[in-house]
Amino acid sequence: MRTAVVLLNFGEPEEPTLEAVLPFLERIFARNAPLESAATPEAARRRARELAERRAPGLVDDYARIGGSPLGEQSRAQAGALRAELERRGHEVAVIVANQFTDPTIPAVVERLQRDGVERLIGLPVYPLCGRSTNVAALEEMREAVTAGGSAVEMHELGGWHPHPVYLELWGDAIDRFAGKRGLDLLDSDTELYFSAHGTPIKYLEQGSRYDLYVEDFCREIARRLGVDSYALGYQNHANRGLAWTGPDNEQRIHEVRAARILVAPISFMHEQSETLAELDIEFRGKAEKLGLEFHRVPVPHDDPRFAVVLADLVTPILDGRDLEASGFAPCRCRRAPGAVCLNATRAFPRRTAASSAH
Repeated sequence: MRTAVVLLNFGEPEEPTLEAVLPFLERIFARNAPLESAATPEAARRRARELAERRAPGLVDDYARIGGSPLGEQSRAQAGALRAELERRGHEVAVIVANQFTDPTIPAVVERLQRDGVERLIGLPVYPLCGRSTNVAALEEMREAVTAGGSAVEMHELGGWHPHPVYLELWGDAIDRFAGKRGLDLLDSDTELYFSAHGTPIKYLEQGSRYDLYVEDFCREIARRLGVDSYALGYQNHANRGLAWTGPDNEQRIHEVRAARILVAPISFMHEQSETLAELDIEFRGKAEKLGLEFHRVPVPHDDPRFAVVLADLVTPILDGRDLEASGFAPCRCRRAPGAVCLNATRAFPRRTAASSAH
């Protein structure tokens, strides 16, 4: 059976120009239009354009400061590493990157694969912590594209996968290794392990997303592996619609730090991108240092060879025709669709502790 693994990603413009950034933002705001109540589709399009035009100049500046986004290059390298790992396991399959908001888009990739006669598609979002506007929306868009194509394609969806033990191991090692390079002791009360997670609108949590629970679960597990009893968690929220977002946000949380320095781990990402290189390394660093804090940021371990192992472990049970439940998967609770499974569904999570933050 001709199979393709589609690595679903956000995408970011690789050139810091208004011509690249404006349509990128328009697509994002249009996709999340249900967060507001537009009277008509045309009104929703106008609102998406308005929000994009408001945000675009600042984002162009961000991309210019970081020399363009490296997300695309890193995601292509991850696809190559996964392809090689699957070949090592005896599976010759296509591994393709498809983006929600930049080329190559999800519909364009699916159309090409269907035209090329692919019989089975495996959608795998490269978002570690399953969220409504990321994992779920990307898989929805992929299924919509398959349906629109009209051909009989077997489709599998792999949703949340942050509890994978090798993934937890590689992130724990990345933090520990970087702390060692900087001469930092994570058990020293003057050093605060600070997890920074991308925020999400509270409305998505009210609709059933468990994103904040996954974030808190991941932080607890990584801290436990590092032997750290006390740590901080802040969210990177985007103020664009006047909505409530997850909290506390970084702007609030940083004022509560009582240590002399922070070691920031950007746990929502498996690529370096504007949210790490601009929001954290420039903007958040500036706020921390203005408060007298020494600032250190853990690089995203996007090129750790073990990441390809994680992705291959997720895909291989499908390629081998194994029983997915016996392989640790269960029907996804965030994305309820035929063939949608994840590693989170059977796990118990404590009740919510994250508060909303109005923006």
